[in-house]
Amino acid sequence: MAKSSMMELAEKRNDMFNELVKYCMVSGVIDQSLYTEYDVKRGLRESNGKGVLTGLTEISDVNGTKVVDGVRVPADGALYYQGYNVNDLVVGLSGKRYGFEEITYLLLFGELPNKKQFESFKAILTDLQELSADFVRDVILHNPSRNIMNSLQKAILSLYSYDDNPEDISVQNVLRQCLQLIGKMPLMSVYGYHGYRHFILNKNLVIRTPKKELSTAENILNMLRPDGEFTELEASVLDTALILHAEHGGGNNSTFTTHVVTSTGTDTYSAMASAIASLKGPRHGGANLKVQRMIDDLKSNIPNWNDEDAIRTYLTKILDKEAFDKAGLIYGMGHAVYTLSDPRKVILKESAKALAESKDRMEEFELFNTIERISAELITERRRVFKPVCANVDFYSGFVYSMLKIPEELFTPIFAIARISGWSAHRLEELVNKGKIIRPAYKYVGTHKEYYPMEDRYW
Repeated sequence: MAKSSMMELAEKRNDMFNELVKYCMVSGVIDQSLYTEYDVKRGLRESNGKGVLTGLTEISDVNGTKVVDGVRVPADGALYYQGYNVNDLVVGLSGKRYGFEEITYLLLFGELPNKKQFESFKAILTDLQELSADFVRDVILHNPSRNIMNSLQKAILSLYSYDDNPEDISVQNVLRQCLQLIGKMPLMSVYGYHGYRHFILNKNLVIRTPKKELSTAENILNMLRPDGEFTELEASVLDTALILHAEHGGGNNSTFTTHVVTSTGTDTYSAMASAIASLKGPRHGGANLKVQRMIDDLKSNIPNWNDEDAIRTYLTKILDKEAFDKAGLIYGMGHAVYTLSDPRKVILKESAKALAESKDRMEEFELFNTIERISAELITERRRVFKPVCANVDFYSGFVYSMLKIPEELFTPIFAIARISGWSAHRLEELVNKGKIIRPAYKYVGTHKEYYPMEDRYW
């Protein structure tokens, strides 16, 4: 076929595809008033923003209100892991190398371990963290993805083929699979990044094996950095970040996804790959990267970080869909449950400050602090909000990771490395309680139509 004919055919097919896009855009539109008419809980939320109750859990409690004289009012946020206040846990684990591992034990088994229990648990995790050279070469490094979350999905689903008993959903087998995933997630994430860096960015390939004596936080830094070196403060801050991201109730999107998919009776690898897909979204785990890019855009437009008027004007433009990605959102601000404060943000902000002081980046920390304050004021002024607006944990997590020299491509995978502990606990909880398949209802609001043979379709 002549080149001109091929080009004409390609143009026709492109025109046909664009026509299909138009049909899709028109046919998919639903009258928005029908959501009110049928009292549809959009996003599984009530009209006041409160989540629709869809399940019960003992794993964690997320609270942003308190009852005063019989009335529920906004309050400082509180987060509990298996009944323990997360702030008490972070303070109590301060100075320990294996804080995240201890929290993982707590989430899975409902109580903090004694020394003997923890040593046994740590040994099991260490044994299960190893990845064969064949798996690293054939699965992780072969055909790497530009998005490490997709690389993680591929690796997790591939582990199914390396499991002698992948379909068994007994508690014993699922616990084994979950512990294996918790142990391997740091390696699969960091190696996925190294594969992307080498094969897509054409950089040198350096693969460092984990050291058994190191904690999860320490091994992430050890495997990520070419020289494997890190400070005690850096490891401690990353350990704290992992603890704060490990769990957040059954209602967040990725954990609810874990419950939904687990309720079908599917295998562990499919369930966890589904949770990864949910967490990848910029409205969920990907928000930390959005915050960082938003701040970078602000910096490029405002050279004087002390000019609060200029910062206020820029943030106003964001809300008016005139700046950054024109979505009208100040990323990292607001939360579905927390009102006055997000306890994770409060803790991580202190870690960010300590790290900024050690790295001579206090001016940048103060910029984040200013943006947080002004954003809360602007959103309250310009949006019809039913509760106070506070910064969430995503607001400072990207800044923390950047100071730890963690590349942006790994921001959300770090979240996944932590949250898989919570996902595992919720998967086991769903299986132990033998719940029904989770199946919410959708109401049909279209019209029934008469069928016509193709030769009689004159539209």
